Amino acid sequence: MTDYSDTPHAPSLGSRLVLPILYGAVIALAGFSVYMFLQVDKLREEIVKLRESVLTEITNVRDASSVSTESQRRHLDALREELDAARRNATLAAGQARTEALKHAEELARKLEAEQQRQQQAVKSELSAVKEAASATNAKIAGVSSDVTSVRSEVASTKSELEKTISELKSVRGDLGVQSGLIATNSRELNALKTLGDRNYFEFKLGKSKEHQKVGDITLKLKKADAKRNRYTVEVVADDKKFEKKDRTVNEPVQFYVAAARQPYELVVNQVAKDLISGYVATPKVRAARN
Repeated sequence: MTDYSDTPHAPSLGSRLVLPILYGAVIALAGFSVYMFLQVDKLREEIVKLRESVLTEITNVRDASSVSTESQRRHLDALREELDAARRNATLAAGQARTEALKHAEELARKLEAEQQRQQQAVKSELSAVKEAASATNAKIAGVSSDVTSVRSEVASTKSELEKTISELKSVRGDLGVQSGLIATNSRELNALKTLGDRNYFEFKLGKSKEHQKVGDITLKLKKADAKRNRYTVEVVADDKKFEKKDRTVNEPVQFYVAAARQPYELVVNQVAKDLISGYVATPKVRAARN
């Protein structure tokens, strides 16, 4: 086996190229350094120019700021003067407003006092009127009480008199033979019978005439009146039937039946004058057909 360790060998192609590359790099670095120096110098000049420009601008700004500050100071001074004037005016206005407010309040107080006095006077007047009305009412009540007492006395007296009058009335047998009700001989007794209310009563004054006169639900016609003898004759129409009650006397119950009544009707003449009679017709309250 052959050993090549001690045999010198020729330089390779790579070794031959390294040296030119290194020289080229040094040259390029030197060129770049020159270029950078030139750029730095140019940059320095530009920085100087920029500094001068900035200083100039600062100076201009400072001057403008001074002018602006002076203008603002003057404006602030003007505003302060306006504020002071406004405060003075406000103070004056407040004083005037306070004066007007006090004046208005005093005026309202006077009006309020006057209104209170007026209302108090009105209340006093109303109280006086109420007292007078109460006094008048009390007087009226006393009068009414007196009137009530008087009326009660009158009612009691009238009731007593009515009872006495009724007790004096008589019941007699009529011309048909039927026992009559109580017979009234005058207006006082007739009023008593009406108050008693047992029958219906129809008063009449009947003069001599060709025509019949309606009394209740019947009609009457005077045929004859004898004042000297207190006798009379009448014609009666009831239930469309005509009949005559002849030569009857004063206060005699003249009786006749109608279809709608169980009890007889009664005609009583209390007074007989020349061609005139007066009295009443009594009819039963219950109206039912007779058996």
